[in-house]
Amino acid sequence: MKFLVAHVRAVRLFVHIFYGLALACVYPSFGIARRRSTMQQWSTKLLQILNVQLHCQGQHASPGAVGQLLLANHISWLDVFVISATVPARFVAKSEVGNWPLFGVLVRRTGTLFIRRAYRRDTARINQALGNCLLGGEDVVVFPQGTSTDGTQPVHFHSALVQGAIDVGAEVRPVALAYHDGQGEPLHDVAFTGEMTFAQSLWKILCVPRINASTVYLAELHGKELTRREATLGAQGAINAVLSSARRLQALPLEPSTEAELLQA
Repeated sequence: MKFLVAHVRAVRLFVHIFYGLALACVYPSFGIARRRSTMQQWSTKLLQILNVQLHCQGQHASPGAVGQLLLANHISWLDVFVISATVPARFVAKSEVGNWPLFGVLVRRTGTLFIRRAYRRDTARINQALGNCLLGGEDVVVFPQGTSTDGTQPVHFHSALVQGAIDVGAEVRPVALAYHDGQGEPLHDVAFTGEMTFAQSLWKILCVPRINASTVYLAELHGKELTRREATLGAQGAINAVLSSARRLQALPLEPSTEAELLQA
């Protein structure tokens, strides 16, 4: 029965992906508000197909003239859609993601900033592009671990890609992510780690009966007042404090009214 359900989900997912590919043809021509609403609605539907129950604590403030840099721990490719369902944003990803089948096309067309990790000089280019996005009023998400983990260990952040926010005086907001079974026990099948391929990870997620995804938006750090190292360490400490008590978190379901508020942010 589990595998039958997984196959049904897979069919629904691929239909949704092809719908996303059609949207991607015109997505770059949308204004910021319409891009945000389109990304949020598409991501929310994807989570529903995968039976991901989204929980959110804290509220992301409405962006002002300058967007915010969101620093999040990284567990799975699913992180992108969990965040996008609450706070649609631009993402920074390794260049290899752009070559993934189907999903690679989607992330390229939605304005993801790809960094070539083999080239150290590429960091300066990404920081410039990141800063321009923030100045344009767009939020940007960075996973400063540089790799994904299963979410059970303390995270260690690298500060290189925080410089773009510091340069333009943007606020930095830590975001803690956790996947659990509803009782606080982590769901290791969601983690995308080691030598696992994207296809293998996708199949494991399709086979999980239900996924609870908790997203905790923490207090912002003021980029104008901090160095990139101070901002990075502040976000790292705040996220580790949340993850260390993840089993005691009372995850609150994201209500429709909250979704609407975020959609207008």
